[in-house]
Amino acid sequence: MVYESQHPLVKHKLTLLRKQSTEPKKFRELVRELAMLLCYEATADLGVRGIEVETPMGRASGHELADKIGLIPVLRAGLGMVNGIWEMMPGAEVWHIGLYRDERTLKPVSYYNKLPTAPTVQVCLVLDPMLATGGSASATIDILKNWGATRIKFVGLLAAPEGIAALQKAHPDVPIYIAKIDERLNDIGFIVPGLGDAGDRQFGTG
Repeated sequence: MVYESQHPLVKHKLTLLRKQSTEPKKFRELVRELAMLLCYEATADLGVRGIEVETPMGRASGHELADKIGLIPVLRAGLGMVNGIWEMMPGAEVWHIGLYRDERTLKPVSYYNKLPTAPTVQVCLVLDPMLATGGSASATIDILKNWGATRIKFVGLLAAPEGIAALQKAHPDVPIYIAKIDERLNDIGFIVPGLGDAGDRQFGTG
């Protein structure tokens, strides 16, 4: 399933993010804020269990999360999405997977993976601002499934139809939460109209 956000705040902030004149500091802030909004949508089906708490006026019935959450940012662009979601779920674990796209083949190449021996979480959120060719997302999910993860979701900002199709073909069981589905990929694998290179724009290296 693909969930394209229809939230007015997501639409507003994504438009600001696209603007070429948006400086890296503001760009990072917008990525964090968009990640928080998308996290709200992507976690609507998390399991909870009932608990009781003391209020200043007595006891109240409530809930706490039953699932442990893992955040898996795809380095380096996915790093900007972590803090926003961490603010929403401070108990989430963060595990890094490093992939880069070979500029000649457009295929992902893995260079960093520090996952523990066995899964320590019940739900994994793969974080990557751009779902372009789908190669990095698919490779990351391959790694997580080989690790033993069973509930995986992809959360991103922009997607190309080609990237969605590739990810759904490789992992039809993984839902995709995205702020906006754009028109297409260009001949060098960038999303059009997109926003440029999300990593470069966050870190001021473009």
